[in-house]
Amino acid sequence: MTAPDPHPAIDAVWRIESPRLIAGLVRVVRDVGLAEDLAQDALVAALETWPRTGVPENPAAWLMSTAKHRAIDQLRHGKTAQRVHEEIGARPRPDEPEENEFGDDMLRLIFMTCHPALAPEARVALTLRLLGGLTTDEIARAYLVPEPTIAQRIVRAKKMLTEARAEFEVPQGAELSARLSSVLEVLYLIFNEGYAATAGEDWIRPGLCEDAQRLGRVLAELVPGEPEVHGLVALMEIQASRLRARIGPTGEPILLLDQNRGRWDPLLIRRGLAALQRGEAGDSRGPYMLQAAIAACHARARTAAETDWARIVALYGELGALMPSPVIELNRAVAVSMDSGPAAALEIVDGLVDDPSLRDYHLLPSVRADFLQKLGRLEEARVEFERAASLTRNARERELLLQRARSVILRK
Repeated sequence: MTAPDPHPAIDAVWRIESPRLIAGLVRVVRDVGLAEDLAQDALVAALETWPRTGVPENPAAWLMSTAKHRAIDQLRHGKTAQRVHEEIGARPRPDEPEENEFGDDMLRLIFMTCHPALAPEARVALTLRLLGGLTTDEIARAYLVPEPTIAQRIVRAKKMLTEARAEFEVPQGAELSARLSSVLEVLYLIFNEGYAATAGEDWIRPGLCEDAQRLGRVLAELVPGEPEVHGLVALMEIQASRLRARIGPTGEPILLLDQNRGRWDPLLIRRGLAALQRGEAGDSRGPYMLQAAIAACHARARTAAETDWARIVALYGELGALMPSPVIELNRAVAVSMDSGPAAALEIVDGLVDDPSLRDYHLLPSVRADFLQKLGRLEEARVEFERAASLTRNARERELLLQRARSVILRK
């Protein structure tokens, strides 16, 4: 009888343990690149050893011990530990700093990968690599860019962290709020790319949503007193509950009002509403809490007709006052159309047409076309649907918009 292949088990262990392993190693060697190299060496050792010995009872401890021994070997090959530290761009730390109130290597690594010295796309790539456990090829395929491009982003990001002398620590005071905002933005960028892919043949990429949700849950455990973290987790959980209903049998997009709500995941909805409740224990509502509250309105409605659109309009108004944005105003217009009719909503959208930030935003003509169609202005609606189709880079979404344009013609 053939023995079972151990590699799937090793891969599963690596996905779970690699972020903690790399975080622990960064604390030891104070260098992200070196820590990742040591972690990869430990993985190679596991691939060589575990098929013969079996997966150890405590694989995380085995990987950390192996990586630390590899680090010691590297130190011994140099003349002095001081010289090795100088070569890797890290300062020797004879004494560990006192634990701050968060006191967790994973939290420190999350803040490190989202350092302000890095461009947003570099933060995303590095976060997925170190904390999401994704390979360079997997990140490249998820974002539909060449693998060498992602590899260069990651290499440059690690180099910039060294040059910026990024500390392996959780910032304090005002810097903490600023950096936490960056961390949340990165996680939401990852989630959104999975929820509504900007380009390619697939409208959704559930794997990216799952990675963002997992990292969000980790962050919520590490900083339980931050309402916005719970707000983001709630938003992602509730949005992810719809994934199965967002596509049809052949992968075609299904819009919110047309979805079979019986296919929404009740477990994710419960988790999202619980996270929202935890966030509401705080004394303020930030943008993620408000967006989660909007998502909760949809989640609580058994049918589209039961949706509390008046509350959604009010929440978008509150969100727009807190964080003025033409995209938020466009979303508010959609809610207004459901609450007060398309004419009032079209007036809002027409005020956004000349906004330069929305010039190439395909959802502006798409939303406007929907309102025009409901008002019976069919030729204008057709033109707007076709314009929206020309602007999107997602093949599935383009076909949906062209289909809607054709349906307008048939109704004429």
